[in-house]
Amino acid sequence: MKKTFYVTTPIYYVNARPHIGHAYTTINADFLARWHRLDGYDTFFLTGTDEHGEKIAQAAERAGKPPQQFVDEVAEEFKKAWEVLHISYDDFIRTTEPRHKRVVQRYLQEIHDRGDIYYGEYEGLYCVGCERFLTEKELVDGKCPDHGVEPEPRREGNYFFKMEKYRTWLRDHIQKHPGFIRPERYRNEVLSILSEPIGDLSISRPKSRVSWGIELPWDPDHVTYVWFDALLNYVSALGYPDGERFKTYWPAAQHMIGKDILKTHAVFWPTMLKAGDVEVYKHLNVGGHLLADGRKMSKSLGNVIDPFEWARKYGPDAVRYYLLKETPYGLDGVVSEAGLVERYNADLANDLGNLLQRVRTMVLKYREGRLRQQPPGPAERELVESAEALVPRVRERIGELRFNQALEEVLQFVRGLNRYINERAPWKIRDPEDLDRVLYTAVEGMRVASVLLEPAMPVKMAELRTALGLGSLRVADVERWGGLPDGHRLPAEAPILFPKVEQRRTTGDAPKPEKKEAPPVAYDDFAKLDLRVARVVAAEKHPNADRLLVLRLDVGGEERTVVGGLAEHYRPEELVGRRVVLLANLKPRKLRGVVSHGMLLAAEGAEGELALLTPDKDVVPGSKIS
Repeated sequence: MKKTFYVTTPIYYVNARPHIGHAYTTINADFLARWHRLDGYDTFFLTGTDEHGEKIAQAAERAGKPPQQFVDEVAEEFKKAWEVLHISYDDFIRTTEPRHKRVVQRYLQEIHDRGDIYYGEYEGLYCVGCERFLTEKELVDGKCPDHGVEPEPRREGNYFFKMEKYRTWLRDHIQKHPGFIRPERYRNEVLSILSEPIGDLSISRPKSRVSWGIELPWDPDHVTYVWFDALLNYVSALGYPDGERFKTYWPAAQHMIGKDILKTHAVFWPTMLKAGDVEVYKHLNVGGHLLADGRKMSKSLGNVIDPFEWARKYGPDAVRYYLLKETPYGLDGVVSEAGLVERYNADLANDLGNLLQRVRTMVLKYREGRLRQQPPGPAERELVESAEALVPRVRERIGELRFNQALEEVLQFVRGLNRYINERAPWKIRDPEDLDRVLYTAVEGMRVASVLLEPAMPVKMAELRTALGLGSLRVADVERWGGLPDGHRLPAEAPILFPKVEQRRTTGDAPKPEKKEAPPVAYDDFAKLDLRVARVVAAEKHPNADRLLVLRLDVGGEERTVVGGLAEHYRPEELVGRRVVLLANLKPRKLRGVVSHGMLLAAEGAEGELALLTPDKDVVPGSKIS
């Protein structure tokens, strides 16, 4: 049976031009789509634009244009933006298209006919920015938390969807399917919302007040509430209910959204699907916000980042890589141009680009561009094992939405190739077969890395393979070592893959703090520290924090639980049995609900990776360090 994968971005509201928040979510979705295509899945990737509602009508009026002309122009800007960032969508849905309108009206009629829609008068506080009524609980200091304005009192007759009717069903579904909303913190947030009545959802607006929308099929004096309209894009683009696309891809549906639209996708949308007797989506993947200089981006603060300007200066693939690598998916992340340049130079120019340049130079110099396949020797065994373990590890990280860790796995392998070249020193080898072995190993390793980095950098990885004389490859092609045939030839010429970028301060970048020496410590103060050797008995992921691991330690007949921020640097199974250094008399501290009795000692490497300190001999657990 063929594997299928369906991923969507939100459809972006066209009252504003594309910005970095749109780019971040779309790049993450594109990464998933490209990975699954490479991994043999029949993949469908949807994005688009949300073009109805009161805000659109107001924005068009301010621009002095008819609404349709206004949305046509902005939708085109989104398409051009995605071309710049190499977004490989299969369809671009617009809510003003006839195919979408037909599905919305059909779905509304079906739910109405089932008795789940009724007419009623409603009075409440309405936020134009959110295009919905807000409850008193949602307000912060009397204002909308998202738009910072006081909602206006409104009373009007609307049609309502019986959303409360499905609250218990939705709560039970989320509890029975832990991966339905990911990461877990957002699942818990939704369960909290569903722990008390959610009320019914107003799904129409009087046409006399909001004319720019899809008319209700049974009452043309009302138009559809913009969210009820917009959410149905995920099925209208597939030809709901009878289209082949819908039958093929909907069972595999995954939505990528920002956390600001969690409630609409985690509460409104599943209950709408249930009311229409449509199977709910498989996963809701919730991303955090990107921050500039530690603050939310705002025109008034002057810290808005233009990702398309970055793409022009450093290349689209560098921007894609940086946004995927810098921020763990689901968390808020701070981004800056200085951070992009630093990541570009370290990972791409120094580690990957320099490796390609060095290896090409040696193959052309010593073998006139032709490789001779040689079986791996003892010096290559660890590298080959690492390469063959790479695909399952990357696949696992991506399945867990740990895109930054998936990329780091590959970069660690690339760094391993660089170390291998330095240690084997091909320029010193006199044995022809051994020289062939080293050169073949280096090129074969880059072949593997190029495929696994392709979802992040599709154009640059195609260029890398061209520089190695290779064409398109799939994940299945690099699961086993030795795919390069004997006699493979590298082209004589190839451009520099990642020219180094000059590091410079940019507007909005915070200056790096100067490193200051720590003040001297008295011997008596140092002697108060109880440092001991401990052995890791068990390790597991923290239930409430992605970056933390919970370790159970043997400290000489005594067991301790220690929580540490190691999840991005070690897999739990890697730590079991390892000797570590424990600060044993640190005051206990609760970290996300788990009490930690001590702290492990670690050092930070140049790339920000942590390395646990360990004794270089087999020391008995509990031994005191002095």
